[in-house]
Amino acid sequence: MYRLAITRDFIAQHYLIGGDWGAENAKHSHHYKVQVLLGGAALDRHGYLVDIVELESAVTEIIAQFRDHTLNDLAPFADLNPSLERFARVFYDDLYARLALKDVSIAVKLWENERDWAAYGPE
Repeated sequence: MYRLAITRDFIAQHYLIGGDWGAENAKHSHHYKVQVLLGGAALDRHGYLVDIVELESAVTEIIAQFRDHTLNDLAPFADLNPSLERFARVFYDDLYARLALKDVSIAVKLWENERDWAAYGPE
């Protein structure tokens, strides 16, 4: 199985809703790091699993929607708790829709600090 990954970072804000999580209920920033991991059994005629330029462009466009914004104010999180797990799924869904990949799996791993992360993608 071939694998290709890219990692990028960005800062965004959020606040948690629907429960009492102390300081997490107040608006605060996270220095997020996202890793996109692709996997597949075959390379294309150019020897690529995926064109990395296309992948980088899609990830950059997705990050631009979140960078320096408050997640709670954005449509994917309307009336929802912008948890790390939900954010990983939102990122995955957007990336999956942008890339027309055949026989290539995608997984998104999203850190909100140096220790804590959530991931979404096929098992």
